[in-house]
Amino acid sequence: MITVTKKDLINLGYGPSFSADIIKQAKNLMINKGHTYYQSKKLDRVPKEAVEELLGITLQSR
Repeated sequence: MITVTKKDLINLGYGPSFSADIIKQAKNLMINKGHTYYQSKKLDRVPKEAVEELLGITLQSR
């Protein structure tokens, strides 16, 4: 599974605050899909597919 962090989003050109919001929304999306693992407040990494679903774009793999 390829994951994305706040730092990755900042490197793509998103602001720090917006990047944090994206990660938070992606975590909520994963929780709603039944992945309770993402309820951890210390977790700062989400699947790339969740971010792509939220933003409506495809992120390039490294």
